Amino acid sequence: MTTPPPGRRQFLAGTGAVGAAALLSGCVTSGSTGKSESGGDVTLQSNLSAPQAKTAMQKVVDDFGKQGGGKAKLNTVAAETFRTQLPTYLTSANPPDLYTWYPGSVAESYASKDLLLDVSDIWTKPELTGYSAALQKLCTSAAGKKVFVPTTYYWWGVFYRKSNFAKWGVQEPKTWDEFLDLCDTLKGKGVAPIGLGAGGNTPWVASSWFDYLNIRINGATYHRELLAGKHRFDDPEVRKVFDRWGEALPYFDPNSTALPFQDATTALLQGRTGMMLIGTFFADSVPKDQVEDLDFFRFPVIDPKVPVAEEAPTDGYFASARTSREAEVKELMRYLATAESQEIYLKNSSGTALPTNPDAKDSGTALVKKGRALIEGAAELTQYFNRDSSDALQPPADAALTRFLAKPKEIGSILTTWQRDSQKIWGR
Repeated sequence: MTTPPPGRRQFLAGTGAVGAAALLSGCVTSGSTGKSESGGDVTLQSNLSAPQAKTAMQKVVDDFGKQGGGKAKLNTVAAETFRTQLPTYLTSANPPDLYTWYPGSVAESYASKDLLLDVSDIWTKPELTGYSAALQKLCTSAAGKKVFVPTTYYWWGVFYRKSNFAKWGVQEPKTWDEFLDLCDTLKGKGVAPIGLGAGGNTPWVASSWFDYLNIRINGATYHRELLAGKHRFDDPEVRKVFDRWGEALPYFDPNSTALPFQDATTALLQGRTGMMLIGTFFADSVPKDQVEDLDFFRFPVIDPKVPVAEEAPTDGYFASARTSREAEVKELMRYLATAESQEIYLKNSSGTALPTNPDAKDSGTALVKKGRALIEGAAELTQYFNRDSSDALQPPADAALTRFLAKPKEIGSILTTWQRDSQKIWGR
């Protein structure tokens, strides 16, 4: 579903920034198989495997167990493994009950196959009735059923260490030219200006550069339409994205496709790289005592005529339609929607996410305030490559973008192959 982008004031009126993010990310469809209920611990399958995030999830699960109702068992799986195994989880005869994942088109791809549980009834309960209209719409199927409970959202930006920028005597850039000048300065100081982290099992991180260059050059509407198959990856507009990317390519860390983002985070903290375009989830891999030294700037404006969009993904939970513990699953989902649960998660993780419950307090740090202002000041919001397309479209993107990073002169054949592989998925 494509929604016309509202202006900033419309964005915030009555819905809040996260409501805007939800509204732009699409609607989901689902059905329920009506499985019979039986007792037992709810199995919660989580992709939040960074140390702080994993600890925070366990704290949430433990607190749920103290509520006097049901109990849950947390299974944590590396994010990339989780993504590739999710279709298998959902279609197995005895699937995990509940999953951390994403709303929007990603949930659509599973819900349209009747793999997600209808949880419409819990949206009438006190824990969820205060959620914004846009969030409610995000979680509502075309048939009027709700299949998702959102709990947090976050932002992407170009992150750096304040102490390193001060040591190097550099400032945040505003424009693309200023950004390239900054890169040139850092390279002259013997620092790899741009870290990436598209190696190992996190090649999807490279999509952030494609997303941001596309929304800065061609705009958020074109970007969403492209990911929905309404344009082609070998169009001239997409070629412009890679022409700009090519200007920054000499400043990328030579290890960009060798290190996963967790190791790229270490390189950033140690001053071996200067900056990294990443979502705030990376802070869960940062030692607590170094989080306060993190800062970020908006991805530079390239064309002032293009409305400034930002990536602001929403996270939360959906459940298997095949669960045999429907009542217990819904009890846990109601708890996860509470301000109490979300504050426990934020307190025990890096605290850089923002809660969806309107009564929940965020960490209140300077970084979070700046991030909230970034989202609220955006003309439009997108989610992320696979969230605005589907999980199935991420592997062809990974292949295309990592190949470009290695062999940028082959961009013509890269885009041809990307379009061909994506067309097979859109045509299914």
